[in-house]
Amino acid sequence: MTDQMLEQLYQLILSRKGADPQSSYTASLYAKGTAKIAQKVGEEAVETCIEALQGDKEKLKAESADLLYHLMVLWADQGITPDDVLKVLESRQGT
Repeated sequence: MTDQMLEQLYQLILSRKGADPQSSYTASLYAKGTAKIAQKVGEEAVETCIEALQGDKEKLKAESADLLYHLMVLWADQGITPDDVLKVLESRQGT
């Protein structure tokens, strides 16, 4: 996934803030609050690990996508951008 693709997904997620929770899954997560968003991140992380242990690469890809999406919703909820996270990763290179 390129930086540009991350940014496009993030902008789409941001655009759902304040949208009708009846018409947008992302908006419904925002409406339920940070605790629910964080719970979803945890659920998706566990499901990702399970698929890795079971060796089903297609399911692992799908769960990884779900995890990344929910993580980005959590970032947006907390005012963190993908660039913020990428900068942290960049600062860790070579350590």
